[in-house]
Amino acid sequence: MEYDPTQPKWQQIADVLRERINSGEYPPQHLISEVQLESEFEVARVTVRKAVRALREEGRVVTTPGMGSFVAESDAGE
Repeated sequence: MEYDPTQPKWQQIADVLRERINSGEYPPQHLISEVQLESEFEVARVTVRKAVRALREEGRVVTTPGMGSFVAESDAGE
């Protein structure tokens, strides 16, 4: 992925994840793997966590301690 230097990387990653959720590529209950995203986007874990946190604040992702982050059942963004 080529990053736009005018926007934070975490925001651009959140946009990609949001699109994957909206398109159904990431269905409800899909595990959002920080390790996989860190490798895919070639960024630090903290960057991935900021992106996931933004989606959690929008209600698109639910995080369960000890289990991980999952796509929410009902998408609050629609």
